[in-house]
Amino acid sequence: MRQIPIAKPLIRDEEINAVVKVLKSGMLASGKEVEAFEREFAQYLGAKYGIATCNGTTALDVALKALKIKEGDEVITTPFTFIASSNSILFQGAKPVFCDIDEKTFNLNPEEVLEKITPKTRAILVVHLYGQPADMKAFKEIAEDYRLYLIEDCAQAHGAEFKGQKVGTFGDVAAFSFYPTKNMTTGEGGMVVTNDDELAKKARLIRNHGQTRKYYHEELGHNFRMTNVSAAIGRAQLKKLDEWNAKRAENAKLLTRGIEKIKGLTPPYIDPRVKHVFHQYVIRVEDDFPLTRDELMEKLREKGIGTAVHYPMPVHWQPLYQKLNYPRNICPNAIEASRRVLSLPVHPAVSEEDVAYIIDALREW
Repeated sequence: MRQIPIAKPLIRDEEINAVVKVLKSGMLASGKEVEAFEREFAQYLGAKYGIATCNGTTALDVALKALKIKEGDEVITTPFTFIASSNSILFQGAKPVFCDIDEKTFNLNPEEVLEKITPKTRAILVVHLYGQPADMKAFKEIAEDYRLYLIEDCAQAHGAEFKGQKVGTFGDVAAFSFYPTKNMTTGEGGMVVTNDDELAKKARLIRNHGQTRKYYHEELGHNFRMTNVSAAIGRAQLKKLDEWNAKRAENAKLLTRGIEKIKGLTPPYIDPRVKHVFHQYVIRVEDDFPLTRDELMEKLREKGIGTAVHYPMPVHWQPLYQKLNYPRNICPNAIEASRRVLSLPVHPAVSEEDVAYIIDALREW
């Protein structure tokens, strides 16, 4: 039986040879390979600085610490995302303020954000969910009008663009993840991106024990460094990112062409202003489809088709946030999305034959 996983990191000879070269050099920890990856990734985005970290969560944490987000501050963000986005706010002792999403894009709704701004609001943390950029024109205007920091969570949006400009370059600071399921990987890794000299300097200190030179520590910091081994993988992957994103987009187009003819399944909406890089291809399973979302997942699994739910509950429903007394009845669009969304394989290893197999399977009911 055909097997189509929901995600598959692509590791080829270029990555293997780059890692072997680092291993043979004996310089395994953070060093020149990391510095080269930082430069190349920042140049790819059109940004001034990249500061590599050990994962996407630490990149978010460093970004907020560099902005000096602190206890008593409020940061507006989405409840429909991976929990690291809002946890990075909690790490600072600050309060995540959840706003509802746009029901078509699944991204944070700017109009909802305007209603949540208070004197305690310090920043907006925008997530470019599934690889589709949020409305950065609106969010930049809001941030400027209210003098708020604008933070971009780009963990799922490597190479995505809003009006021709790459995400990660709109806000004061951005964070990327290079987890194995992402559009490119370093095994585990993250990157803080900024055009601000002081924020970049601060981020480098926080990432490396607050150290300005060896054994000289100006402030409290962490060991959030990336290794040369991870950076070597990242440098090889970055060269292929645009090609892989194009393959994801082509797979998405073929999937949509078939799924839009199936009653009860709604393919992804694409904002005409953006370049969507399809970290995930996410459909909605509506009430008039013969199976429930979970029944459909099981039927596809039986046919060897990997699926996932991103995400089965909004963040404010998580036990951690319930302990923090977040009401369950806020953000109804996020709640509804969590009941209906289903991710289908779209990664570059998915062939046209695989896409046809997926569509044929969906047509059976």
